[in-house]
Amino acid sequence: MKVYIKPNERIDDLQRNGYRIIQDPDRFCFGMDAVLLSGFATAKKGDFVLDLGTGTGIIPILMEAKTEAAHLTALEIQPESADMARRSVSLNGLDEKISVITGDIKEAKELFPKASFQVITSNPPYMIGQHGLVNPHGEKAIARHEILCTLKDVIENAAVLLVPGGHFFMVHRPFRLVEIMTTLVEYHLEPKRMRLVYPYVDKEPNMVLIEAVRGGKSRLEVEKPLIVYEKPGIYTSEIYDVYGY
Repeated sequence: MKVYIKPNERIDDLQRNGYRIIQDPDRFCFGMDAVLLSGFATAKKGDFVLDLGTGTGIIPILMEAKTEAAHLTALEIQPESADMARRSVSLNGLDEKISVITGDIKEAKELFPKASFQVITSNPPYMIGQHGLVNPHGEKAIARHEILCTLKDVIENAAVLLVPGGHFFMVHRPFRLVEIMTTLVEYHLEPKRMRLVYPYVDKEPNMVLIEAVRGGKSRLEVEKPLIVYEKPGIYTSEIYDVYGY
């Protein structure tokens, strides 16, 4: 399908089902965290899936490639990113499988019927306050810092929109792990599975992948560490598998 590509945009190969994605390096490009989340998350045949804060749509597109979900919905507050996501969906011929909605995570529980999704994913902004440098480019700052939504906003809305027994998948930073776990439990999303991601085997983890279940019983499985690099510039075999190389 012919799709309009704006100045400064590029088309990247996702190495899955021949799918491609439109990105603008001057605005924001998806990172490894989104790819790892799509590899960590699961959806059953017939599930309805929602991605909160989809950016340019990377997670729904990759989830469509690996699952038999009935439909995937992507919510994004920034109109330019949502437009890019829609064009990527059309580029891959997925208009019947993926819907992109321009809207605010804080209002998600008003935008969609309660308990209407079996699976919800999110790669939310990680930083609060003065954690890290706030990017001078608005789009990148919104993606990385809690400017337009907070961790609580994401979890609260996910809890309302999930069916009982539904699954919530999120990637975040380990330094906020205590806050993540307590907030999940506060909203009756029981943490069930966790995996720490390490850049190198001898370094501290810099990402955490979490699965929680609405109304689940208290039992957490901590999976083996995921190591990204064998050495500088060389991924481990598991990372190559996630990326589809």
